[in-house]
Amino acid sequence: MSRVAIACQGGGSHTAFTAGFLRHVFENWDDEDELVGLSGTSGGALNAVAAWYGLATEGRERAVELLDAVWEDVAADDPIDRVTNATAVWTRRVETSGLPVPTVSPYLLPATAWAESEFRALVERHVDFETIRALCGDPERPSLVVGTVNVNAGEFETFVDEEVTADAVLASAAIPELFRAVEIHGHYHWDGLFSQNPPVKDLMRGDGGRKPEELWVVQINPQQRSDLPKTNEEISDRRNELAGNISLNQEIGFIERVNDWIDAGYLPESEFTKASVHRIEMGEQFHCSTKADRSPAFIDELLALGERRAEAFLADR
Repeated sequence: MSRVAIACQGGGSHTAFTAGFLRHVFENWDDEDELVGLSGTSGGALNAVAAWYGLATEGRERAVELLDAVWEDVAADDPIDRVTNATAVWTRRVETSGLPVPTVSPYLLPATAWAESEFRALVERHVDFETIRALCGDPERPSLVVGTVNVNAGEFETFVDEEVTADAVLASAAIPELFRAVEIHGHYHWDGLFSQNPPVKDLMRGDGGRKPEELWVVQINPQQRSDLPKTNEEISDRRNELAGNISLNQEIGFIERVNDWIDAGYLPESEFTKASVHRIEMGEQFHCSTKADRSPAFIDELLALGERRAEAFLADR
């Protein structure tokens, strides 16, 4: 048996890949393993919260149903929403090409408040946060972690277990150019893509027999690229990917260093737990503008890709 924690990186619509991965994993879960933690940032937070809520209330089958329902809700499936989606993707592609695009602060756009309200409503349709607070009191349930950045303090801030609210999920996805910062406890928070993407450190703080022995990182941004970015679009795309990976690599590097110290005898195994790290990458390259693409066909493609990667990962494991 192995204690497993799963960390879900953010990346807009690309995190439908994560939903596909989680869906296959839960449908084929080895009962010898124990899930001790779920974390996420931005779209990864949406997946983590939906999966955790399904697991905590009715089990793995319900978690799969909730992940499907959330992404069916996210998909742009009516005529007006399809036009809005196509416009958003086109605008993002023009922006990354280097062409001048008029910009307006989200604090000046009435549509911003509507978009925030719609996202909050989507989350609350599928997750009862009052129930989350009640269920988090059970130490046998996995820990739940959502990542944001505290704009005022200038530092990472995570929301753990009963601290996870609809505001926390909204804050984790609040891209500064598109959404207003979310006020929580007197401080303003932005998209967690600027911070721990995804949160790892909090997942590794379990007490005693709850510390993870394996960390599965569902990574949206590719770690390596063989080509050199030269065009404005390529440079913007790679910069976006690197920004999302820097904090993740730092946290994983610390876990690997602790493992080395345990092996060297500097840290006693009676007090510290070695954790093997597994990265599950998409393995496909998409333009960064598609992180705004909510077309049903694209989401279905990513869900299927996530399932294939999960099948291969479980087979190798």
